[in-house]
Amino acid sequence: MKKYIICFFVAIAAIAAGCSNERKGRDHATEDDHTHFEGDGHDHAAHNHENENEADEIHFSVGQAKSAGLEVQDVAPGVFYHVIKTSGQIQSAPGDEITLTATGSGIVSFVNPSIADGMAVRAGEAVAAVSAKSLQDGDPVALAGINYETELKAYQRAEKLAKDDIISAKELEQIRRRYETAKTAYEAQAANMTAQGVTVKTPAAGFVKSRHVSQGEYVSAGQPVVTISRNKRLQLRAEVSEKYYATLGSITTAHFKTACGNTLYKIREMNGRMLSFGKSSGQSSYYIPVTFEFDNTGDILPGAFAEVYLLSEPQHDVISIPVTAVTEEQGLYFVYLQLGEEEYRKQEVALGQDNGESVRVVSGLQSGDRVVIKGVYQVKQAAGAGIVPEGHSHSH
Repeated sequence: MKKYIICFFVAIAAIAAGCSNERKGRDHATEDDHTHFEGDGHDHAAHNHENENEADEIHFSVGQAKSAGLEVQDVAPGVFYHVIKTSGQIQSAPGDEITLTATGSGIVSFVNPSIADGMAVRAGEAVAAVSAKSLQDGDPVALAGINYETELKAYQRAEKLAKDDIISAKELEQIRRRYETAKTAYEAQAANMTAQGVTVKTPAAGFVKSRHVSQGEYVSAGQPVVTISRNKRLQLRAEVSEKYYATLGSITTAHFKTACGNTLYKIREMNGRMLSFGKSSGQSSYYIPVTFEFDNTGDILPGAFAEVYLLSEPQHDVISIPVTAVTEEQGLYFVYLQLGEEEYRKQEVALGQDNGESVRVVSGLQSGDRVVIKGVYQVKQAAGAGIVPEGHSHSH
């Protein structure tokens, strides 16, 4: 019996030892497999990193660059003026406007019934005519003519009487004055008389700023008919927040864009200067006016609203690039750098102030970088075309 028990325990021990060796073998194999897998993973990551660097590069051929009008600018620190960005309005300069008035009472008729604000006029051109032919009081021009003829005859008769000493020299002088007055009144209207009535002419070339009466409306002598702007000298009135009051004295010039176009105008290049800035804000406003005067280039309309960039203190050693170099994607800003003759790369940048022409770069660029400033959209398209779905490749 004891013999059988001993054999039983020996058998169990042998089985246990075999199982232990089998488990160790499996663990060892697992370690080898795991080590091999990690090695493969490291190679795979390195391969992906290389592919990522290659994917960052954008191929844009010399021919494509020429066709797109591509231009590149070397980044270099320079002077950038502090900018106060605000809004404003274009106004006519004092003395640049002429208000044409009716020379007599009557019904007004515009030479061009479709006359409208902004329409160009030439010097000496008739804008409107005033006629009183159909009015109860009669045509004032005809009445002025009759009065003139009457006073002329009275004066001629008085001269003869004065020679015969029938009337005194004092009486003759009174008659002569009445005659001169009647003559002046008649000639002032007769010179501008047409079949349509007494014309209202503009003495200078310009454009119609505003029309004060309507076609067929009755006007009195001296009543404004139309205002003409010569459009030679204009003013820009910018509204600046009170918080910038301390820096207004350092403002030197300004750039602006009108709401109706994308052209950037520079006051300094338009024979312009700053006239003044307010010393206090208005009772109903928290803004201070800053006024500039400049020559009109011929395509700026008084009354237009503008986006204004006021330039003040210079900032040195600042990196800035043209605003045309920057693209925006989901609130982030990017530029495209030229790496080689046909290689480019997309670069994220952080931006500061802009003056409508250039923008300050806070981070993302350094001196010596070559930035695409024209043809940016075409490079961006090439970058999008270079995105290849996984498992595919471009053939060259």
